Amino acid sequence: MPRALFPRLILIASVAVPGPTVFAHELPVGDGKVTDHPEAGNVYACNQNFRGNGARHVGDWFHGDTWDPLAKPHVRGEVSWPDASFSATYGADGLDVASNGLPVGVPTGEFPIAKDDPVYAYDTNPNAIREQPLQFTIPSAPVIADTPSCLSMGMIGFTVTGVAFYNALDDAGRDAAAHEVQDVCDGHPQGQGQYHYHSSSPCLPGAQSNTVVGWALDGFPILGMVDADGRTLSNDDLDACHGREEDVVIQGHRYSYAYRLTPEYPYTLGCFTGQLQAETVQMIRKAMGPPGNPNRRPRNAEGPRPD
Repeated sequence: MPRALFPRLILIASVAVPGPTVFAHELPVGDGKVTDHPEAGNVYACNQNFRGNGARHVGDWFHGDTWDPLAKPHVRGEVSWPDASFSATYGADGLDVASNGLPVGVPTGEFPIAKDDPVYAYDTNPNAIREQPLQFTIPSAPVIADTPSCLSMGMIGFTVTGVAFYNALDDAGRDAAAHEVQDVCDGHPQGQGQYHYHSSSPCLPGAQSNTVVGWALDGFPILGMVDADGRTLSNDDLDACHGREEDVVIQGHRYSYAYRLTPEYPYTLGCFTGQLQAETVQMIRKAMGPPGNPNRRPRNAEGPRPD
């Protein structure tokens, strides 16, 4: 599988205008903002019956209906992944993606969360990060669907560093970014070991600028938090699926719509605007395979193994 720190195609026609770093001390908690239909500021979730897993306790970074991301602790450690690989190239049938699911060029925390890690008091995530050999294709000319579709609880997109995007919900249907304790890059693994983000990440290149940071599985690009005028976008600027009409050109491929990251819930997508191809979903499910031993640590990880 080819290696690349960033795929060659991550170029946007307009000049990216860096915006100010977003230091939000208080964000609204997204709990309860789950719907069975498209609605701005919510997650239109395919699953409406949640298992109740996730973080065990509410920490002191919660202040009533708000939470402070700067006061929230992180899982300890900085584990590097020298074998991480990711590529995204335009082919005859669409954008061809190949990845082993590990973050390229950025660290993770130590997972499973060790019992002597202070954050274990809040979140006991027992899962180890494992390789996920993913190969799939998304449309390079995505089509807006007649009706937006719901978001699953698994992978809904991916970043330019090869990390999966999940929707904004944890297993209990709550605001995952607020409740779950994640690492310094705001990521963590699920039961099969897939490392993922529920929101933007401080380790994601372009997250706070006007450039492409990833793609949704329907084929539309995901852009950073700041528009071409240097203004940080909010839910009020976006539609029910957390995107808007934009003129985006990537290696000659023109897109008329893009999703946007925001500091506030639902952070990435609220639903799928485009037509999601069944083949894409099937290829990802096949690659993920059946659940394995969540505590097995991959042999290529560098750094101490948590107890």
